[in-house]
Amino acid sequence: MVSQKMRKTYLKKCFVGSSAKMRIAGTYSIVAYDKEAGQIGVAVQSHWFAVGALVAWAEAGVGAVATQSFIEPSYGPSGLNLMRDGKSAPETLAILLEEDEMKDVRQVALIDSKGKVDSFTGISCVDDADHIVGHHFSVQANMMENKSVVPMMKKTYVGSSGDLAERLLLTMESAEKAGGDIRGRQAAAMIVVKSEITGNYTYDRVFDLRVDDHPQPLDELRRLINVGRAYQHMNRGDDVFTQGKFSEAVLEYKRSANMLPGLIEAKFWQAVALTAGDRLENARPIFSEVFSQEPKWRKMVTRLPKAGILPDDTKLIDDITSITVLKKR
Repeated sequence: MVSQKMRKTYLKKCFVGSSAKMRIAGTYSIVAYDKEAGQIGVAVQSHWFAVGALVAWAEAGVGAVATQSFIEPSYGPSGLNLMRDGKSAPETLAILLEEDEMKDVRQVALIDSKGKVDSFTGISCVDDADHIVGHHFSVQANMMENKSVVPMMKKTYVGSSGDLAERLLLTMESAEKAGGDIRGRQAAAMIVVKSEITGNYTYDRVFDLRVDDHPQPLDELRRLINVGRAYQHMNRGDDVFTQGKFSEAVLEYKRSANMLPGLIEAKFWQAVALTAGDRLENARPIFSEVFSQEPKWRKMVTRLPKAGILPDDTKLIDDITSITVLKKR
């Protein structure tokens, strides 16, 4: 049995003089690479406030890192720097651990832009702690309720379908159902990036979402992912609108509005794209619906000609802003 004196000596050796190294995140996470989609992702859930700020790291064209247990936050940027310089994920992990005198209390997983992956669980991580490295993914956890969490994560990820974000989320949800963090739940995060960088930030960073404090963080993360998907259609709508492809823009804004019926802005831009494509009559009922829900969008219409979004045509603008609102039944 370890004496109190021996315990204090060990803790002093590990933690004194480095407050960052005392941040304990009982956590389960996954890093993964989707070759077909050309995406890399990392997702995490924990009973720890704002866990995503410390655990989850990813960069397009480089890789992803999950650093947890007694967290060393520098593993994130340092790991990405090494992989950016050409080191593989296994090579990077070896370097990080070699330089860390406290590796026994670390848990970390890395995956690079080619899908090479490696993971480590220190012998002093709080039980239950384990990791499983598979083909193009790694799942890891510490401070878990039981030993079934990590195997369940592997089983779920391997057997799941959908895009990478959906598979990551399904894996996390299965971990929670299997027992999850023994202390409960508080925060979650997900980052999905492209495995090859294009230079277009909104394209290269597919998802960057954090739930810092919530009674059901994974439920909230799923809601945010759905919102994110809707806004991806909005972004694509903006892209094709600026290219003068108004019909394509209309479809993208419509898809966004269908995914989030309460998103008035998507409907507004759908009507604007119709108008820009000389389809004002089709836009009228949509403008009417928008104005009935939020009158301030009328004023927005008057500001669009200056930005070149609508023609500088006073008659057209007056026509739009005078559209009557839908009558409530």
